[in-house]
Amino acid sequence: SDIHMPEPVCLIENTQTKGLVVRQEALQVLSEITQPVVVVAITGLYRTGKSYLMNRLAGERKGFSLGSGVQSHTKGIWMWCVPHPCQPGHTLVLLDTEGLGDVEKGDSKNDAWIFVLAVLLSSTLIYNSKGTIDQQAMDQLHYAMKLAGHVKLKAAPKASEDEPEDSEKIVLFLPTFIWAVRDFTLQLELDGEEISEDKYLENALKLKAGSSPETQRYNQPRECIHQFFPHRKCFVFDQPARKGDLVRLEELEDDEIDPDFQQQVEKFCSHVWETSPLKTIPGGHIITGNLLGKLAATYVETIRSGAVPCLESAVLALAKIENAAAVKEAVALYQHLMEQRAKLPTETAEELLELHAQCERETLDLFTARAFEDGISQFREDLMRQVEAIKVKFRKDNEQASRDECQAALKKLFQGMKERISGGVYIASGGYQLFKEDQQALVEKYQQLPGKGVMADAVLQEFLQSTDLLAKFILKIDHFLTWKEKEMK
Repeated sequence: SDIHMPEPVCLIENTQTKGLVVRQEALQVLSEITQPVVVVAITGLYRTGKSYLMNRLAGERKGFSLGSGVQSHTKGIWMWCVPHPCQPGHTLVLLDTEGLGDVEKGDSKNDAWIFVLAVLLSSTLIYNSKGTIDQQAMDQLHYAMKLAGHVKLKAAPKASEDEPEDSEKIVLFLPTFIWAVRDFTLQLELDGEEISEDKYLENALKLKAGSSPETQRYNQPRECIHQFFPHRKCFVFDQPARKGDLVRLEELEDDEIDPDFQQQVEKFCSHVWETSPLKTIPGGHIITGNLLGKLAATYVETIRSGAVPCLESAVLALAKIENAAAVKEAVALYQHLMEQRAKLPTETAEELLELHAQCERETLDLFTARAFEDGISQFREDLMRQVEAIKVKFRKDNEQASRDECQAALKKLFQGMKERISGGVYIASGGYQLFKEDQQALVEKYQQLPGKGVMADAVLQEFLQSTDLLAKFILKIDHFLTWKEKEMK
């Protein structure tokens, strides 16, 4: 199911009238991807060059709209699916999100929800900021993360006080985190010593001691990042070209782009390609493109209803859809295997039952491999009911095929006797004995015929019963003619 998308499509549209809407065109693309997916989403302030990095991750210069200085070009979430450059048999799904804090947008109520969707749908989340990791970048991230903090893992309240908080367990299902700092203006130094990009990030995330309102405001976004993103990475990027050339960045030749920037982009892309994990959800299910589309639709529907997304509810909703599809696929497999392997009529009922058991095992293997454990028992019961109904039909078809075969064989074998009856051969003294001998010869020939199936004995008995009246008539004539012969002597 390799996918070839020439350009990105809108996955989730942010409309002024309807709010967040999932686009059917994108769902159709995802529905055709049966491979596991690595989902990389980028978020951050508007007009910070997010789209350029996503184009490079797609192995292209153009694709996602760069905007070139006007208002935020990416409305909602745009998607580009490409074959994974490092993992054959996997698809890389790139999600470019609408920039946070676009004042020209007028309505920013969906900013945070778009961030939440990026968090919930991705396996790697890139936060893009400009200049340095400063308080403004922290605050903007915190604003979105406060809402992400409301996302629930479980629909039901905690069973006991000992049970860990949702926030402790939900971390297991959140994406790895990369902070990309664009047009970096500082030296990577701390106390006069050179430091790594990761060390720069960790230093920026250090908490201040104290409890004043200013200290709390400073610490809150940092605590949030520590809590939700324990796996963190940082990349810094120089300005890619002269300021006047930035508006046409995607059109610049390599010799017009800063070589340090090019190296930084290559290093960044290699890291994302090589380390980004597969997208999974609670229960350990590996997500395919098809499932990702259903997950996106489920989350957006929840947000549109005014509720807060819940991972458990989303998984259950997904499980319901997938398990129903797994039942349908398994039933079709059972039907196909039985039609392919059952040569009706079978010689014995046991032969058909053994074939059924073999096909049923293969059917259950497929169902178990495809289905979600969540709520699986009711779907397995439904599958077994449907399989049983097909088995009953095959049993009836087997009996009918046997009946047809046996009746055709008897009709053919009886043809000689029928001609003798028409010729009056049995209407004579000793005719009954001749009739019984011919009948016995017919039975013996019938019993030697192969492929009669399970109804062989029953159909023979029905046939013999159907000739009873004829036999009695011939016997009566035989007695009468024998008596006549004796009388004449």
